[in-house]
Amino acid sequence: MMVPRPSALRDFLRSEAAGGVILMAAAAAAMIVANSPLADSYFHGLHVKIGPMPVLHWINDGLMALFFLLVGLEIKRELIDGHLASWADRALPAIAAASGMAVPALVFLIFAGSTPGLARGWAIPAATDIAFAIGVMALLGPRVPTSLKLFLTTVAIVDDMGAVAIIALAYSSGINGLALLAAGIVMGIMFLLGRTGAKRLWPYLALAFLLWLAVLLSGVHSTIAGVLAASLIPARATPGAPDAVDSPLHRLEHGLHPYVAYGVIPLFGFANAGVSFAGVGLNDMMAPLPLGVAAGLFLGKQAGVFSALWLCVRAGLASKPGGASWAQIYGVCVLCGIGFTMSLFIGGLAFPDPRLMDEVKIGVLCGSALSALTGYALLAMAGKRKRA
Repeated sequence: MMVPRPSALRDFLRSEAAGGVILMAAAAAAMIVANSPLADSYFHGLHVKIGPMPVLHWINDGLMALFFLLVGLEIKRELIDGHLASWADRALPAIAAASGMAVPALVFLIFAGSTPGLARGWAIPAATDIAFAIGVMALLGPRVPTSLKLFLTTVAIVDDMGAVAIIALAYSSGINGLALLAAGIVMGIMFLLGRTGAKRLWPYLALAFLLWLAVLLSGVHSTIAGVLAASLIPARATPGAPDAVDSPLHRLEHGLHPYVAYGVIPLFGFANAGVSFAGVGLNDMMAPLPLGVAAGLFLGKQAGVFSALWLCVRAGLASKPGGASWAQIYGVCVLCGIGFTMSLFIGGLAFPDPRLMDEVKIGVLCGSALSALTGYALLAMAGKRKRA
């Protein structure tokens, strides 16, 4: 007899913290290696071709499809019976996430938009890295109320939806109609399979792989296949109870999460965070592109999320997270500026030029580090005051 598993979200909050710490370590290791005698081997290894693609592309276009599959599963589960199941539950995180995407984009354009060719990077500071942010909060222990962890998670999941839409609409080109038709046919088969009540996972995973191939050839970024496949994995709603063991979505999410959190994302971080600081001075760090990215993450994110939340509460549209002070809420809004994984991913799509991508990395690392350190300090001080 199968034993019911714990809720995916409760599981997620526990394991995501550990995954976030591993991600930080992977990013730090990448920067150390990129500035050591091993730098040439590191950069050369990422560009070694395996079959049709270099190693870096296999990670970013292949393995990251699993990340987006997990993101899609989390989104669908939250919409069905999670913290986004009702319109009332969706209102606050949706408004906060929308503002938390629009304001950073505006800040980026203020700093970098007037430089020819850089406006294309407007979406880089738009999304929050859930694992990194929860990893920072985990270091604070009980000083951060659970309500704020749930708020951060739901806001980040909603702005992941926005990031997926941006990738599909703004960073896809040269559409291949035949491949797109093939993708549509595969999705139709997945839909019909779900309607038959099939609960085994392997047919869905086999079709998801075919969907990834079709989307890869279509001109739409291949990682979008992960989200599309997730939307077609059947789920049985279990509101207020442990996840159903006969729900394919819940089983796949539980099974996939450890591999993504402890494998795919740290590998992505190690492959993409490495940037050589040899010859990089203050003028380089203050160039329009890194400055726009860093300002968008550090200034734009906290301003966008906090102002939207405050206005919603003042207008009576929503209640502030339970058991949390405004100082703690502001600290979590600052943590929303940790945009590491998705920001680097979107940066690679916006700027294929390695020189510009190095500038993006500097901006992402600086903006995310500032957000992490400042948010941690604010939450630590607010937690002490509240206990006193």
